Amino acid sequence: MAKLQSRYVCQSCGAVTAKWLGRCESCGEWNSIIEETPRESVPGGLGQSKGLSGGRRSAGQRLEFVELQGTSEQAPRLPTGIAEFDRVCGGGLVNGSAVLIGGDPGIGKSTLLTQAVAALGSGAGGPPVKCAYISGEEAVDQVRLRARRLGLGGTNILLAAATSVRDIAASLDSQDAPRIVVVDSIQTMYVDSLDSAPGTVTQVRASAQELIRLAKRRGFALLLVGHVTKEGVIAGPKVLEHMVDTVLTFEGERGHPFRILRAVKNRFGPTDEIGVFEMTEDGLSEVANPSALFLAERRGNVSGSAVFAGLEGSRPVLVEIQALVSPSPQATPRRAVIGWDTGRLAMVLAVLEARCGLALAGNEVYLNVAGGLRIGEPAADLAVAAALVSAATDQAVTDETVVFGEIGLSGEVRAVSQADTRLKEAAKLGFTRALIPPRRARTKKRESDHGLEIREIEHLQDLVAMFAAKSVQRRDTGDE
Repeated sequence: MAKLQSRYVCQSCGAVTAKWLGRCESCGEWNSIIEETPRESVPGGLGQSKGLSGGRRSAGQRLEFVELQGTSEQAPRLPTGIAEFDRVCGGGLVNGSAVLIGGDPGIGKSTLLTQAVAALGSGAGGPPVKCAYISGEEAVDQVRLRARRLGLGGTNILLAAATSVRDIAASLDSQDAPRIVVVDSIQTMYVDSLDSAPGTVTQVRASAQELIRLAKRRGFALLLVGHVTKEGVIAGPKVLEHMVDTVLTFEGERGHPFRILRAVKNRFGPTDEIGVFEMTEDGLSEVANPSALFLAERRGNVSGSAVFAGLEGSRPVLVEIQALVSPSPQATPRRAVIGWDTGRLAMVLAVLEARCGLALAGNEVYLNVAGGLRIGEPAADLAVAAALVSAATDQAVTDETVVFGEIGLSGEVRAVSQADTRLKEAAKLGFTRALIPPRRARTKKRESDHGLEIREIEHLQDLVAMFAAKSVQRRDTGDE
């Protein structure tokens, strides 16, 4: 029998090398390669005694092909009764689906899942559902203490503390298996047929594969909690995100009570959908109108502030963008951004200086999206530019004004998707004016202004000229 060779696996990308390297050649990470020694046989399933390589090769079964025009029933949903959670999942959980939830430590992942299974177990969204919560990080008593703190101590939930995938599979592989199973977290699980430690790429991949295979066979919904790295991505191999049906990220700043549940991938619903929660003493509470909450502490007629009418999935969200421009004694002024892309800010600053003649190179620039929300769409370019010009000229954006639009490198303002939805949300919250990109004639016929005073900005120079005119008017009236 040939001697088993050790292999070296990168814990960041999963690349396999024949020898140890200080730096992974695939992803460039340092000190991420760990030695792993495989066993003689790794079974294809925990309940099987032989793998594909054991015994005599058998012929495969013929596949039965069907026509594309056939009818298929829509997957039934299990609503939790938590509207924001169900919204992100596409209407509820699906039998036999695997959901991966990632987020920073202490952000509230366990709290959210405890409330979700408690709502399912109590029948908040329909008939009561049998749920199981398996923790690999906490003891059963700790889970009970958290449930009591949330006021869920009397809910009928099955609890267990385990890390062995073989033991978990033996407990769930039955006809009366729970319909909802939470595993917290996948990085603590291990398969005893592998020698590597829990949390390594090999263990995370094998553990997730066995649990997902069992969930598909028994038809229960599997919720996996995943840790994140310092870069904010889910730890473990990237293939883990491809194995599951839905990937949710739980975002939020430690200093803010707001938490954002975002769907990054969803085979049973829309992606980029968000659910907004507020962390309170009694756990996570739903926020039905996040725009009003994000703008609750906004002060009007303050320079360096602009309200952006954004779109997260199918939900319009209005947030305040704050900017501060101050002279810098340093040769390289600082650029600090919270909640937006740093590269996008550098582009907007370059366009303002090159195309509009606004000198900002010698100033420090600070940009913040109030409320802890992170914006990723280019439609925020015009709102960021308005906040920057407002801060540089010390002229406030007119109160009750919303701004949105994408900026090109030549300074032109480009149209964005679903402008009518953004304007409708702004009018509902009491805004009366809007700075938007130019609309085509056919678009104007189809969309409504919703009672707002619309001003179309064709070029970024028009925005700068608007603030310059306000500055002249302010001097003429003697307000300075």
